[in-house]
Amino acid sequence: MNDTAERIEQVRSRRFRQYPEYKDSGIEWLGAIPAHWNAKRMKFVAPTRITKLDIKPDNAVYVGLEHIESWTGRLLLENQPEGVDSVVSSFTRGDVLFGKLRPYLAKSARPDVDGVCSSEILPLRPTPGCFQSYMMYCLLNAPYIHWLDSMTYGTKMPRVSPDQVGSSHAPLPPEGEQSVIATFLDRETSKIDGLVARKETLIELLQEKRAALITHAVTRGLDPNVSIKDSGVEWLGKIPRHWRVGKLKHACERVFVGIAEAATFAYVDHGVPMLRSTDVRANRVRTDDIRCIDISFAARLSSKQLRTDDIVTVRTGNAGVSAVVPPAYDLGQCFTLVVSRPTRTNDSRYFCYWLNARPGQEQFKVEGMGTAQVNISVPIVQNVLVCIPPPREQLHIANWIEQELSRWNGLIAKIRQAINHLKEFRTALISAAVTGKIDVRGEAS
Repeated sequence: MNDTAERIEQVRSRRFRQYPEYKDSGIEWLGAIPAHWNAKRMKFVAPTRITKLDIKPDNAVYVGLEHIESWTGRLLLENQPEGVDSVVSSFTRGDVLFGKLRPYLAKSARPDVDGVCSSEILPLRPTPGCFQSYMMYCLLNAPYIHWLDSMTYGTKMPRVSPDQVGSSHAPLPPEGEQSVIATFLDRETSKIDGLVARKETLIELLQEKRAALITHAVTRGLDPNVSIKDSGVEWLGKIPRHWRVGKLKHACERVFVGIAEAATFAYVDHGVPMLRSTDVRANRVRTDDIRCIDISFAARLSSKQLRTDDIVTVRTGNAGVSAVVPPAYDLGQCFTLVVSRPTRTNDSRYFCYWLNARPGQEQFKVEGMGTAQVNISVPIVQNVLVCIPPPREQLHIANWIEQELSRWNGLIAKIRQAINHLKEFRTALISAAVTGKIDVRGEAS
């Protein structure tokens, strides 16, 4: 039994009854359905209707794939484009929209307005006897999506054709029962979405609290009774009296940039580890996907070798995010990252936490603002203002932050796990209801 089937069975066994009698649908992915239901091809219950337009009419609502949330049926229409250059299809209220590109994303929605959509979206028109909301939930049915995804063509941009969707089957109870199922799912998914939203808000609050604690630790230390002084920097304010403010380069042996020439190396199975910007997260480096470059090539770049405990800072993209180099990348190389090497008496972790805290990030935003995006250069990193406590205190602060991060991250991870479980339950509940694995006729009131 696969994961989806297991989750549907868990939903069925929780509190819902089954229908009194079932029959074989004759469709492998669907299995048994209630005896009074039918399974009909989509082209007979919700045929594709494609009316293509060369331009988007003025003031017409536009729906692109980015405007449909995966697996939820929600339309996100706040950010409407000023114009659309490509060919579009029209739809009317009452249609059901389905994304044919990467169908595994399960992008389906029920618009309540007329409009136009991307040509990668199929407008389906439910026929009399087919309820719009029920049909949308049918298109969010995980077993159906998994089966349809196996039918895709194209490797980089997998999609299904209108004919493939039209030839697929939909489980179809009587229309009144479709309405009951859709009403039940509207209510239950709304409850789940509310729980998810509250947990996501809690995560945001915890992240803000975590960031504030780190910022306080690297700017005021851990002693609440410490004597303080004016830092002489307006945006920094007061700092412990025995601390000093200086540029990061004053705490480092050197600051340099890694390999900057694209296409000058190739990845190999074994060789010198290559650290990329995509491996860098705030305060840590991914080590589960280490890529290597040829040893002979790396030998010519010995002056750019990484050392354990160097600090690497992303230059563009996720600009300004910094992490300490772990032992797995010792004597390795990095691609376009700025590398800061604190002196032996200074603690790399402390300065990394500073760079990722609000004071460091604000400086990067101000100093690194380019014409199109933030770009962090070696001089910018060298001249970032930092608080410099005595070395022993740096160590103490870094250890405390490390412990606090472990605690806070663990709490956030548990909440995220709970969110994932809620989303999985939501998906399984939809599948169980629209395939008749549970009888909700007494649950919708």
